[in-house]
Amino acid sequence: MKNCIVVRGAGDLATAVIHKLHNSGFKVVALEIEEPLAIRRQISFCEAVYEKKVTVEGVECIFCNTEKEIEEVLSQHKVALIIDPKGEKLSKLNPIVLVDGILAKKNLGTTKDMAPFTIALGPGFCAGEDVDVVIETMRGHNLGRIITNGRAEKNTGVPGAIKGFSKERVMHSQYDGIMENVCKIGDIVEKGDLLCYINNYEKKHEVRATISGVLRGLLKDGAKVNKNLKILDIDPRKEEVKNAFTISDKARCIAGGVLEAILNNGIYPLIDRRGSFAAAADELGRVP
Repeated sequence: MKNCIVVRGAGDLATAVIHKLHNSGFKVVALEIEEPLAIRRQISFCEAVYEKKVTVEGVECIFCNTEKEIEEVLSQHKVALIIDPKGEKLSKLNPIVLVDGILAKKNLGTTKDMAPFTIALGPGFCAGEDVDVVIETMRGHNLGRIITNGRAEKNTGVPGAIKGFSKERVMHSQYDGIMENVCKIGDIVEKGDLLCYINNYEKKHEVRATISGVLRGLLKDGAKVNKNLKILDIDPRKEEVKNAFTISDKARCIAGGVLEAILNNGIYPLIDRRGSFAAAADELGRVP
């Protein structure tokens, strides 16, 4: 596990970061919660918690229970994922970089002393205080920008617009209950179509499409949800079905910002993606 990068969270944006770092030659370990709730499950490594292994755009992520399993997975040049929401295993992982990719819009416990170099995605962190660097996650001119002093834009709660649709394309649960899916990610749906139910044991509440398009994201069947939790995402571009199964432009931009910040700090991979050892200035992979 020497010289690994740890990423807290493995949802769709964190997965893009992990994917980018892995393909750039870094060894990556993801930390997740016991029951992650990813909307864009087809491109989220956190699904390994349930499926034990998942592949996103050619990169495989394996669920691990022990440190030995993590070492074996990394030696196979794959991404390792463990359940460790509080980062209790960080002292044994001893990462050279820690990335907070939880996207909780607030700091859930990440500090600068967790690794020699720390990065956080989005609002809730102050660069220079909580972490070394913050990456802007708000769509627009500054998306992916590296912030070394200060904070990212505050969360507006308004999804980015696609073909003129913003709030309409993201749906939230109106009840506490259990997801019962009727459709699946990648389905073409029409406005008014039944997509899923929220079963709160008293009644099965219908969830119908607010717009027509591609069902790009949908919580896992059987997932426990609370009222107001985001449960699905519709892309109004029916011709873009492949978007449901590939990393988004926004996520790639953010991932690029993370990689740039790491390289700017003089941290280079010790292993390239073919598995051969690359030259490094010292054991931390830092170049003077």
